[in-house]
Amino acid sequence: MPLQNRVDPFGELHAVGARGSLMGNRGGRFHRDDKTLGARRWASRQWIACVCAFKGRHREVWGRGYTELFFLDEATAFAAGHRPCFECRRADALAFARAFSAPDPPLRAAEIDRVLRAERRGVRARRALETLPDGAFVALDGAPWLVRGAALHAWGFQGYGAARPRPEGIIVDVLTPLAILAAFDNGYKPAVALTPP
Repeated sequence: MPLQNRVDPFGELHAVGARGSLMGNRGGRFHRDDKTLGARRWASRQWIACVCAFKGRHREVWGRGYTELFFLDEATAFAAGHRPCFECRRADALAFARAFSAPDPPLRAAEIDRVLRAERRGVRARRALETLPDGAFVALDGAPWLVRGAALHAWGFQGYGAARPRPEGIIVDVLTPLAILAAFDNGYKPAVALTPP
């Protein structure tokens, strides 16, 4: 039976067999010894997204260490409020910090974590759909959609489904935190598990 460790763009955790292209955590362990979850969904404000393989390390998922989580792709991790890991994804993390902080000098990981924690705890933003950068996630009719070019792509644990044209003139609920959207506007391009058009 799959663990409840797959993250959707809303930041919710699900028991789904598909693994995803990134692993991450929410600052430590919050699963129980029987590999189930209680009410907690994080251990600290350090929500990161990591590569699935790094320096030959092997881990028991939901063992003694932290609670491993899995994401379809980087855009999904960002929508859920995670940032790139400064150890296993150092180049991505540094590029993200520069874009996140621009035009000021890059913030340190702890400062980025404080900003993202505040945004995760706040009310979701609403914005005009045509103003959102590629890589943003929005909710339409309760479902997550990826913004990419002139299209919206239906999100699923196995990958992206049908695309539809991006409508203009509508206000939508934005899933991706605004500070991360600003990093996209400043040039950071999130990886998506989507075949280019």
